[in-house]
Amino acid sequence: LMNAAVAQDVEPTQITQHCDSVTLCFSKGLGAPAGAVLAGCKEFVSEAWRVRKLLGGGMRQAGVLAAAAHRGLQQAEATLRRDHSNARRFAEGIQQLNLPLCSVNLAAVETNIVMVSIRGGWLSPTELCEHLKVVSKEEMAETGQAVSVLMFPWSVNTVRAVWHRDVSAHDTKLAKSKLEFVARKCQE
Repeated sequence: LMNAAVAQDVEPTQITQHCDSVTLCFSKGLGAPAGAVLAGCKEFVSEAWRVRKLLGGGMRQAGVLAAAAHRGLQQAEATLRRDHSNARRFAEGIQQLNLPLCSVNLAAVETNIVMVSIRGGWLSPTELCEHLKVVSKEEMAETGQAVSVLMFPWSVNTVRAVWHRDVSAHDTKLAKSKLEFVARKCQE
């Protein structure tokens, strides 16, 4: 919700105005250690509260988590814009490399998520993710850096990369370089 609101430059209420209920996790892009909020009509929230208690849910001393969530909300726009910018920079970097292994539809990069299309039968998405994760002796010798990139094999031809508050512009540059290294080694 927050990523979509920032990307569209609208208030979250504009996106959720036709929803009966909304949940927002504070630990995803907002960086709180835990916590979520559920919103809806009074009857819905009352029933959710009752079921939560029935199932043993509940927290004591939740104020510290609420403070972290509050801080995350205060910084959300700047944090998420940075995440979106880093994701965009990564996607543009892949396109500039013009690799036969993969490509990105830049028009589809609107938030902090980049879907990388795998082509050419070089590697499967799972194999590519494994190569990106592992640091080889050859990589260390050639680049002088140990870079492990975690991406997710999303489908038969797609890998998903997601940015969050702990991934810097420098990390993004390293991830692009790692992808370039892996692609080059596959071609050799």
